[in-house]
Amino acid sequence: MQRRHFLSAALAAPIAGPLATAATAAAGLAAPAVVRAQGALTPLKFTLDFRVTSQTSPFFLALAQGYYKDEGLDVSIDVGAGSVASITRVASGAYDLGLGDISSLVEFHAQNPDTPVQAIYQYYNRAPFVIIGRKDRGITTDFQSLKGKKVAAAAVEATRRCWPMVARALKTPPELFDWVTTDFSARDNVMVRGDVDAATYFHDSAVSLFARVPPKDLSVLEYGKAGLNLYGNAVLGGKLVQERPELAQAFLRASNRALRETLAQPDAAFAAIKAREPILNMEVERERWGITRRYLATAETQSIGLGAVQPAVLAQQIDEVAAVFNLARKPAADRVFNPALLPAVADRKVAAA
Repeated sequence: MQRRHFLSAALAAPIAGPLATAATAAAGLAAPAVVRAQGALTPLKFTLDFRVTSQTSPFFLALAQGYYKDEGLDVSIDVGAGSVASITRVASGAYDLGLGDISSLVEFHAQNPDTPVQAIYQYYNRAPFVIIGRKDRGITTDFQSLKGKKVAAAAVEATRRCWPMVARALKTPPELFDWVTTDFSARDNVMVRGDVDAATYFHDSAVSLFARVPPKDLSVLEYGKAGLNLYGNAVLGGKLVQERPELAQAFLRASNRALRETLAQPDAAFAAIKAREPILNMEVERERWGITRRYLATAETQSIGLGAVQPAVLAQQIDEVAAVFNLARKPAADRVFNPALLPAVADRKVAAA
């Protein structure tokens, strides 16, 4: 398969010093303290990776419950255009923070070594990347059953872009099947009509397909079961992290608080997204969240807490991205992920889903 780059080369201001310097500076921020508003709240713009669903309901819970206001923040949340596009939104300065794919961030760093964009909270501890195929087209849970098939995917999509890493892990050619480029909104339709044999999805986004095609008639091929340990979408920060780290830290405290509450009891978070998007089918959103939480709260997060990464696992992911995409330069793990602003470990501990 011919290598393609889907990231634009949006340049931003240079990062101020190495990560060690950022961590030292952050240590003086009095992490347990709450940034209370003194008069006017500080506005922050946050972009989602996609539309409003239960996948990102904790952020709306934090908004609805006033957790951001408690931290002195006036947070606005906008829908996204994909988990890759969020990176350029933050890099351009159009948004202070965003939710974007960390593998794509690795490539962005290789192309733009002076970018200030970093992951500061690992939201999806494991990437929910899957290919879902029709059993009546001979597709099973064996990736080799995709040989010669047609697989639909959007052009700018993390699941599609990471396929070569799966092929590498499986020791199979990345040209195992043929890509059919389609829009996110048309993906379910081409699957239902049978125009394609399979399609890429975030596992939790596939509930829309499951509502139209009985799950018993579909095979779910999980990237994680191919031997890859990939971190997924993370909260990204740009210039804000260097210029006003206390604001990014406050955002993470409020968001982490809401995430823990949603993992324990999601009803209030569901009410928050329903208020934002009244058209949502909440039965579908409950099913979606049941899948999402499995990728947020994992065995690893039991050990290291929500939002964190294991350096060795991230380093391996960077190696995979660098090898598959033949990157001219390989960014260091501490340039891609900055742990300095994370809430205290005790505040990030939850049981695995």
